[in-house]
Amino acid sequence: MVIAPLRVAEDTWAREAAKWDHLRYLRIAKILGPEKQRLAALNIDADIYVINRENVVWLVEHCGKRWPFDMVIIDELSSFKSNKAQRFRALRKVRPLIKRIVGLTGTPAPNGLIDLWPQVYLLDRGERLGKTIRGYRERYFVPGRRNRTTVFNWIPKPEAEKAIYDKLSDICVSMSANDWLELPERIDNFIPVQLSPEAREQYRRLERDLLLPLAGSDVVANTAAALSIKLLQMANGAVYDENGLAKEIHNAKLEALEDILEAANGQPVLVYYSFRHDLERLQRYLKKHKPRQLKYQADIEDWNRGEIPVLLAHPASAGHGLNLQAGGHIIVWFGLTWSLELYQQANARLDRQGQQQGVIVHHLVAEGTVDEDVKRALEGKALGQEALLSAVKARIEGVRANV
Repeated sequence: MVIAPLRVAEDTWAREAAKWDHLRYLRIAKILGPEKQRLAALNIDADIYVINRENVVWLVEHCGKRWPFDMVIIDELSSFKSNKAQRFRALRKVRPLIKRIVGLTGTPAPNGLIDLWPQVYLLDRGERLGKTIRGYRERYFVPGRRNRTTVFNWIPKPEAEKAIYDKLSDICVSMSANDWLELPERIDNFIPVQLSPEAREQYRRLERDLLLPLAGSDVVANTAAALSIKLLQMANGAVYDENGLAKEIHNAKLEALEDILEAANGQPVLVYYSFRHDLERLQRYLKKHKPRQLKYQADIEDWNRGEIPVLLAHPASAGHGLNLQAGGHIIVWFGLTWSLELYQQANARLDRQGQQQGVIVHHLVAEGTVDEDVKRALEGKALGQEALLSAVKARIEGVRANV
């Protein structure tokens, strides 16, 4: 049994098996789609069964104690990093019935070492890091930011990292593509984007007052996290108001993207967007370039054949396992992300084995905005919720100190 992200389950495993002579004989059944289709796939006499991670709970409930798979491979093991997630709890139930389990991931601890326990528990049933998440925390961490009995983050004790890695050294193999493959050089390019005076003033007002009056509605940010999201939206060029409607603020990033497309001189470009209004504005503004949104298997195939000049993708939908390296070597981050996992995985869609050209990763950074905080976090690889909140709070304090 292979558990994978939906798009990877639909395409990658079967496609990769077909490339190798010694694997072509394998019969692969895809347990995907409506329940009737999934049940039919389970009844197929196959060598490998592939299921998307969203259907793991259904599969465990359907099979129960009659779990038939003696080996399980989890493609993107980090998607099981939460001990409270239903998919983790479901797989934990049948773990005693699995003889061998293998986890694959490029980002095992996207939010720190605290993420490791659920993943490793599925591998060894608590032999190395303990039987419970509570014991793991008490052994290797101290509480960080907290509110009475609620702990918001855990800080590793001195030497915890070495101790944890030593515990896992006999079951974990770390392989970096740069250590084993001669990949073309990757270039990271941060492009400053200037907002118009009017857009900059609107941005400053929301940042200062947590409220931006617009024609017919307001934009309100009640918390630091909500403010961060609103400011990222405004940096991209539009923001959702209190009614959930997108209000356009500026076209600065769209114009900068147009410059990149012209410089690409017809070479395919993969554009990562953050919000629904980003997608809608990109589709309108880039109409002459015939952009296509990454949604279906046909989009992947057409891109790899070089038939899509501009591919629009959300990093969460293209973040794991997809092979897009045959279609191009230019990436544009229209909207930046705080998630290190999404950032690294999304870039790896092109910067991976099989890439023949040096990958260029453009980042559009609106000057004087939260984009610059994300840029610094990207460069320092300190991304995540804590970095987001710290950056926004520091920015709020700085703005208010100058009022």
